[in-house]
Amino acid sequence: MEYTTFGRHVAVDTWGVDFELLNNAELLQEYMVEAAEACGATIISMQSRQFEPQGATVLVLLSESHLSIHTYPERGFAAIDCYTCGEWVDPQLAVDYLVSVLKPEKTFAKKLVRGMGEMEVETPEINQVEFV
Repeated sequence: MEYTTFGRHVAVDTWGVDFELLNNAELLQEYMVEAAEACGATIISMQSRQFEPQGATVLVLLSESHLSIHTYPERGFAAIDCYTCGEWVDPQLAVDYLVSVLKPEKTFAKKLVRGMGEMEVETPEINQVEFV
């Protein structure tokens, strides 16, 4: 089997997110698992840290690469990052899921297409997922 170096890396800054949501590493870890499942990724391990007096970081190691969130609740800010290798797992789906549960007032996103030579930078459309 030959492996591809192709990958997509989506980074999103979210602003205007609820303090309590951003200050709950345990809940954010649950959301990160759901986001990984939403994009079809395979979770290898997870690590989270609740900071004092506030803030959280959750890192999810994926078979396809990684998913992370770093929060600054006092500013209503979260930095979301998802990189996946190959054609089958779309990091945009994970990011869309997280934006849907965080419900930010503003989002700023970039997508890098990697592993094909010169990196391409795109501005993806962020779509909030509707829950049933």
